[in-house]
Amino acid sequence: MARKNLVLPFTRELIETVERQFPTPFHIYDEAGIRANARRLQAAFAWNPGFREYFAVKACPNPYLLKIMQAEGFGADCSSLPELLLAEQVGIVGEGIMFTSNATPADEFVKARALAAIVNLDDLSHLAFLEQTAGLPELICFRYNPGPLKGGNAIIGQPEEAKYGFTREQLFEGYRIAKAKGVKRFGLHTMVASNELNFQYFVDTAELLFDLVVEISRQVGITFEFVNIGGGIGIPYKPEQEAVDLERVGAGIRRAYEQRLLAQGHPALKLYLECGRMITGPYGYLVTRVRHIKNTYKRYAGLDACMANLMRPALYGSYHHITVMGKEQQPATVKYDVTGSLCENNDKFAIDRMLPELAPGDLLVIHDAGAHGHAMGFQYNGKLRSAELLLRADGRVVPIRRAETAADYFATLDLPGLSQFAV
Repeated sequence: MARKNLVLPFTRELIETVERQFPTPFHIYDEAGIRANARRLQAAFAWNPGFREYFAVKACPNPYLLKIMQAEGFGADCSSLPELLLAEQVGIVGEGIMFTSNATPADEFVKARALAAIVNLDDLSHLAFLEQTAGLPELICFRYNPGPLKGGNAIIGQPEEAKYGFTREQLFEGYRIAKAKGVKRFGLHTMVASNELNFQYFVDTAELLFDLVVEISRQVGITFEFVNIGGGIGIPYKPEQEAVDLERVGAGIRRAYEQRLLAQGHPALKLYLECGRMITGPYGYLVTRVRHIKNTYKRYAGLDACMANLMRPALYGSYHHITVMGKEQQPATVKYDVTGSLCENNDKFAIDRMLPELAPGDLLVIHDAGAHGHAMGFQYNGKLRSAELLLRADGRVVPIRRAETAADYFATLDLPGLSQFAV
């Protein structure tokens, strides 16, 4: 695969025009890039007639982007009541929703059942809880945690230490119970890594699930309708990294499907994915300006954005590439810590990053912020979440979420009642 393309889908002139109406910082998403990427994923799995991608709403929960996903044939992977409501608002309902959650409250199961969503249970005890609170559906899915049989990674952790999913033994018991209670349709799901760049990891996961489907179907006497191999396909955040070869993943899983499922006598089934980061991540950008340059024990470039706009570097130590607009051809000769204004020392987008010499007012673009960027925003320290904009395929830039204001920060407080509060 070719190395990561760092060419931006917009010009400095366009951003400066947009900035007159929407001051920095803001997130901007590239519709054309998202659509092309979605179609490439679909093509890689076109060999499976029932294939469906359920976009992981948590990665970028914006209804305008969900409408794009819907138009490309995607469903929605939801894990909370607001995410269910968001899917419903854009018209994704029924089995277009995969509801996967943990420590789930009753009202979320009730809403998922009302929407006729696919309910993917995280624990054996949830089967009885679902039956008592919302009733058992005709179709049920269980999330498998393979424990030491499968390696994890830093974001999710090792499977045997993760809070998610059934053990192997619990799966057999759960499907037997579900069958005895009249459940007619069955699915199997797993999700054991995040931001994985090794294509073979996903082929190995599919092989594990196909083998398990064959074994469970024989022992329990059921037929599986689908296998959801989860998401976790990573993106090349660093310029030297290579993107996952989707065509190679699709071909490898096809071989496993034919050899380990069909050849073993199990009927054809649908293959599902639930990618989020891979779909929108490379096509979202955080645009920000340098506010101050500080020289003490290190050289700091303080931005008008902070970790409330992009939490990943502070949370995971993650790398995000930075382009200085207008200085793309200048040599990166100065070492900076690129920081925000939050009162936390880990509020840094980059540490010891070599960049062209910066000055207050410089326009920076932080790459690969289209997933787990705005979505992970917060209001700690009184920081407000930024606007989200969409660069349409025809070149127009439209707002899809306004920036928060101080009024939003105080909206949940009863300030008039404060004068009556006795201390």
